[in-house]
Amino acid sequence: MRRLWLLFAQTVTVALALWFIVATLKPEWLARSPVVQLESTEVPVREASGDPGSPQNTYRFASQRAMPAVVNIFTTKESRQSPHPFSNDPLFRRFFGDGPGADERQFSLGSGVIVSPQGYILTNNHVIESADQIEIALADGRKVSGRLVGTDPETDLAVLKVELKELPAITLGSLDRAKVGDVVLAIGNPFGVGQTVTMGIVSALGRNHLGINTFENFIQTDAAINPGNSGGALVDADGHLLGINTAIYSRSGGSLGIGFAIPVTTVKTVMEAIIRNGQVVRGWIGVEPQDITPELAEGFGLQRSSGTIIAGVLKGGPADKAGVKPGDILLSVAGQPVTDTVSMLNLVAQLKPGEQVALTVLRRTKEVPLSVVVGRRPRMKQQPLQDTE
Repeated sequence: MRRLWLLFAQTVTVALALWFIVATLKPEWLARSPVVQLESTEVPVREASGDPGSPQNTYRFASQRAMPAVVNIFTTKESRQSPHPFSNDPLFRRFFGDGPGADERQFSLGSGVIVSPQGYILTNNHVIESADQIEIALADGRKVSGRLVGTDPETDLAVLKVELKELPAITLGSLDRAKVGDVVLAIGNPFGVGQTVTMGIVSALGRNHLGINTFENFIQTDAAINPGNSGGALVDADGHLLGINTAIYSRSGGSLGIGFAIPVTTVKTVMEAIIRNGQVVRGWIGVEPQDITPELAEGFGLQRSSGTIIAGVLKGGPADKAGVKPGDILLSVAGQPVTDTVSMLNLVAQLKPGEQVALTVLRRTKEVPLSVVVGRRPRMKQQPLQDTE
């Protein structure tokens, strides 16, 4: 037993001596490896430096997909001032030239979106309104004259056509999938500096009662929209068209983070109608509607806030022939409920001229059914109050 104890003591002494020597001369030999296994600490994320080409860190792909389809639009129109009384005098013309009576050319700049390989381009009506010449500049450097196919002043849309091959048409997106908070990109040519992309989010959907157009259903965004962006594209994070940039709310003329775009649903309907007929044909019944306000409800003794009051009826118009009277409250059109003036305009506009539809009005305290033969809405000229040109 004593022999075993002496052997153990000697072994421990030798081990300690070896440890002391190694610790003194080769301490790196004693460095311990981490216990955590590498495979257990791996997580499926990118490093903090990031991959600049990854969808998480850039909207490069959406921009590259949409930018070739966005064009610059240059318009010119002649402007002739009143002639000077001495403009025909040779001596006067020698010193002052043709004077203020000479023809002058006015230039304006906007944007547009190629929506078809056949050369159809969408823009705002106010961009090309009264233009004598329209020139289209593509993102690839090509320039060509544009031909006006048709306009719709009540939605501030216009369709142009160019004769070019291999045109990069944009893909139409889905407004039903768009939600407040979604990232959007505004593409256009602000202030004439060249094609520019700005980023923001969808701030609101279905904006109306703004007094910009007759038919309003705007997408509101905080993506910077500045003069020259009119007619440009508002696209989603996939580069698909969500709307046509048309107006801003601004006190200075520059972007304040409140911009409006005509939604792709309206754009598609108007575009197809213009290409097919050269114009948009809408229904009309010849009334002047007015929203029901709390003051009006109290004044008329109404127990409801939905519907629209008929403030006026055009003599000899469809509504007049149907028996609609001023003061009636329009409750439904063709079986569809009327909630306010906007819904009433939209419902009537969708009707086909010549067809007979049912109306329901509230006259005093009694609901009265009527039948009206829909007329054709007269063409109107209207320019946005707060445009981006």
